[in-house]
Amino acid sequence: MKIRILTIILLLTSLFKLWSQLPKGFSYIKDIAPSIQKELRYCHHNNFVGIPIEGYEFDVLITSTATAKALKKVQKELIQKGYSLKIFDAYRPQRAVDHFVRWARSINDTLMKSKFYPEIKKTSLFKLGYIASKSGHSRGSSVDLTIIEIKTEKELDMGSTYDFFGTSSHISHQKLTKKQKKNRALLQKVMAKYNFRPYKNEWWHFTLRNEPFPKTYFNFPIK
Repeated sequence: MKIRILTIILLLTSLFKLWSQLPKGFSYIKDIAPSIQKELRYCHHNNFVGIPIEGYEFDVLITSTATAKALKKVQKELIQKGYSLKIFDAYRPQRAVDHFVRWARSINDTLMKSKFYPEIKKTSLFKLGYIASKSGHSRGSSVDLTIIEIKTEKELDMGSTYDFFGTSSHISHQKLTKKQKKNRALLQKVMAKYNFRPYKNEWWHFTLRNEPFPKTYFNFPIK
């Protein structure tokens, strides 16, 4: 009986490892930089669609291993200043991008408009570049993030919220307080220092330079 139970345990362990195995070159951020905080928005309801997004099956962060190692360096520097990274999104399956596209074409679905795109018509989301059929996140080396104070766990004021569709989210937006400009500058500077390039329309979005999979859009689920 003991031998049979042990055999079953070993089989279940092997199956779990197979189920949770990531493609070569990818890692869970928690395994490389466990102190980084997260709020995986697309795994829950607090996002511009208003429901969990396809492909986000579990609340974990995945990136290319090279990206995770670079984020570890960013985190180490921020911790010395009393701060921490907080990630909203990392690797994003292509099926999630497809979900966004279907949502954007459903013109009458405006559940989250007042919070995420109050001044923009949903019909303009493709034209303005907020929704696209491909995303750098699916290549595994793009991340959406901000900075929080470790003591209070509060996000630094960046002048707009994450995933807000509007000009206030642009890096060059000037109608900010001195504190907001300082906070954005801190984020941009520390990310650039460790080889991340920004995206001009989203202060929170960064992609690792010389990313390992520049032309591959992955579709494995987050689990």
